[in-house]
Amino acid sequence: MCAAGRRWGRRQRALLWAVLLAAWEAAWGQLRYSVPEEMPKGSFVGDVAKDLGLQLTEIRDNAVRVVSESTTQYFALHGKTGHLVTAERIDREQLCRLVEKCVLRCELIVEGQMQVYGIEVEITDINDNAPSFRQAEKELRLSEMTALGSRFPLAEAHDPDWGQNSLQSYELSGDEHFSLAVQAGPGGDQRPELVLAKALDREEAAFHKLVLRASDGGDPARTGTARIRVTVLDANDNAPVFSQAEYTVRVPEDVPVGSTLVTVTATDADEGLNGKVKYSFHKISDRASEHFNLDSETGEITVKDDLDFEEISSHEFEVQAHDGGELSDTAKVVITVTDVNDNVPKISVRSALNEISEDAPLETVVALLHVQDRDSGENGDVRCSIDKNVPFRLEKSYEDYYRVVTARELDREQVSEYNVTVRAADGGSPALQSSAVLALRVLDVNDNAPVFLEERYSARLAENNAAGALVLTVRATDADWGQNARVRYRLAEGRVRGAPLSSYVSVQAETGALYALRSLDYEQLRELQLCVRAEDGGAPALSSNVSVRLLIVDENDNAPQVLYPAPAAAAGSGAAAAWSGVELAPRWAEAGALVAKVVAVDADAGQNAWLSYELAKATEPGLFRVGLHSGEVRTARSPLARDAARHSLLVLVRDHGRPALSATATLSVVLAESVAELLAELGSAAHEAAAPGEPAASLTRWLVLAVAAVSCLFVAFLLLLLALRLRRCHRQQLLPPDSGALRGVPVSHFVGIDGVRAFLQSYSHDVSLTADSRKSHLRFSAASCCDTLPARPPPDEPAPLLGDGDPAGALPADPASVPSGRAPGAGAGAEPRPKPGPVERGHAVAAVSRRRLRVSLLAGAERRWSRRRRRRRVLPPQAARSAGAGHSGSGTASSSSRSERRREAARRAGCV
Repeated sequence: MCAAGRRWGRRQRALLWAVLLAAWEAAWGQLRYSVPEEMPKGSFVGDVAKDLGLQLTEIRDNAVRVVSESTTQYFALHGKTGHLVTAERIDREQLCRLVEKCVLRCELIVEGQMQVYGIEVEITDINDNAPSFRQAEKELRLSEMTALGSRFPLAEAHDPDWGQNSLQSYELSGDEHFSLAVQAGPGGDQRPELVLAKALDREEAAFHKLVLRASDGGDPARTGTARIRVTVLDANDNAPVFSQAEYTVRVPEDVPVGSTLVTVTATDADEGLNGKVKYSFHKISDRASEHFNLDSETGEITVKDDLDFEEISSHEFEVQAHDGGELSDTAKVVITVTDVNDNVPKISVRSALNEISEDAPLETVVALLHVQDRDSGENGDVRCSIDKNVPFRLEKSYEDYYRVVTARELDREQVSEYNVTVRAADGGSPALQSSAVLALRVLDVNDNAPVFLEERYSARLAENNAAGALVLTVRATDADWGQNARVRYRLAEGRVRGAPLSSYVSVQAETGALYALRSLDYEQLRELQLCVRAEDGGAPALSSNVSVRLLIVDENDNAPQVLYPAPAAAAGSGAAAAWSGVELAPRWAEAGALVAKVVAVDADAGQNAWLSYELAKATEPGLFRVGLHSGEVRTARSPLARDAARHSLLVLVRDHGRPALSATATLSVVLAESVAELLAELGSAAHEAAAPGEPAASLTRWLVLAVAAVSCLFVAFLLLLLALRLRRCHRQQLLPPDSGALRGVPVSHFVGIDGVRAFLQSYSHDVSLTADSRKSHLRFSAASCCDTLPARPPPDEPAPLLGDGDPAGALPADPASVPSGRAPGAGAGAEPRPKPGPVERGHAVAAVSRRRLRVSLLAGAERRWSRRRRRRRVLPPQAARSAGAGHSGSGTASSSSRSERRREAARRAGCV
């Protein structure tokens, strides 16, 4: 019971140690798996994702991959499950012929982490090969004098499997004269020997047939056989003997093909055919038989193919010497291949970045490299180096893996791209080396603020500028790249004279051009201080400011302003105005005496505000003078008795601008000898200032009224002419000049009324008038007409078509013959008139124009008659009497025309 407990405790400790070992190996990036050989493609090897704690998303994004140094990739990573699976069928005997433990190595690269994990997969053997002999049949020649117990070595069987599946035992069958003995070789291999168990007798049996069977330890076991034919010969006393039991040779791997490596020698004491020795390979591997050749006559061993230390560094095989009597001896040959520096170090870039941010922290992994040299010793000792002028360094990662990491901060503005060269050199003599170049681009980070080209800007702008005028352009540059280097400009907040700064100037966001938004006035604003901010497009954005000083340059846009004497508009009116501009000077004043001083100012500045004075006009030239810069009015000479008492001086004040602006001041100087004379002059001046102004104002008013009246009369006359012209045009449209509608109408049918002839006859008709009388509609009926005017053709037209008589419905020429108020033919005994024919209707249509003219003439006569009656009412009695006397001859006509109009109105009423 205690023993069982101790065994269980040992198992637990062993399991614990195994778990700790696996955890330690995983922590150090080493995974170990085992898989049998000859597994189909896609077979499960191990759960890498679980063992390393990898995310399946990384595997699906191809951020994890498996690499190996061999040309054939035997393993792959399943993208969906994260399992390590076989990518090819694996044959252990082909990969590991002489190696007891067959291990395949590969690496797992995690791109995102720049991490490498080593994976070792042990390929376990399966019993897939049977033992085999190089010669399926073997012939031995033995003398019948051979002593009992003699041993003859046999060819060994070869099984490429390993361990229990390899060769385990030999069996001999077929004859009682021989038995089988198995000897253990130096390397633990089994060497079969044929032992003579019974004396041979050639007369009894000249031949003996044997079968040698080799078996492995697999389940089920596999076997291989070789047939042995023993020929019994006459006596052969001596067997060949090698000069050395073992031959050892060291040759470099670059030995030329055909070179002789060693010569084996064996001697036989017999003579003749029994003393002739021949050589052959007795026990040799397939690979050795491909590289070496043995001369059967001389025993020279030569190179048949190139040797490669990296593939096989040592070859062992046995050589057999046999004479003509089939007696033999064996010797061992060991050929050691020495390494030559014939392999250049190989640099493989397992993973590398193409871009790196300039703010990447130190020790950031840029590339993962694998460096390998297939040589050994110093020839395989590789030293790696990197350029010294780059901000990177090389450090050892895992076994033959190296990492390129950042050694100092990066700055894209100084160096935007790097070509990092990694060199590897071995320790051979001469040394071989190789290199690999890593191209790396540095990505920009917004770590530089815009910088203005000048520390401060200043500009001069003339006043009265146009709105939108360009003032200056500020410019800033950003050392960054792309969006981080895109600079935009804007004004800093501020106020000028209570208004926002943005109402005075603006800056173009893209170009930095500064524009004036309004016209600036030097007299109001002489200097403008503002701040422009430049901001890049990074996130977060960086900015810088610059001060801009805008000086307003004065222009001569203000004329001088006279303060004294005050202008006439500001002096007032009446006597006060007369007194305000009068200067007093005594007649006894000497030359140069100060009389007055003109005071003027200019709102401009500088040269534009420099004023000069000059006397432009004076009542007495030469009596006064004006100081050029002071404006003082002084006497140029002493006043004389003949000089007038009152003088008017016109002083011109001019600035020095370009062009110059000027103003004038008027001074009245009174010369007096005494106070009484002075008061008299001032009184007369006041009276002249007040009295003459009134008639002048009245005359001006009358002149304005006269001009207005004349203008109104002229306009009325023009309107009258225009109305008459329009009326004449309208009449011509109603009755064209060439119309013959009234030709042939007797004069007796018309009567003069105020100089206008009107029809005496009246007509009864329906008239439909529109805006255009030419399109009016008139309906005429001969039966219903009262005293209708007969329709007669014009003289140039042919006679009526109805015959010589008058047309039907024609009325007598004398209207008195028809009773008043009764139409012709309207009596009780009258016969009905016949219906008008086409000709009568044509006459009626032709008379429409005559009737239209009659209507318009009657209406005009009525209007003129009404106006005349109104004028007669307003005339004085004497004028009326004179007018009545002057028109006594026409009284009868007037009364008759009135009676005619009354009768016509009655007839119209009766017809209608």
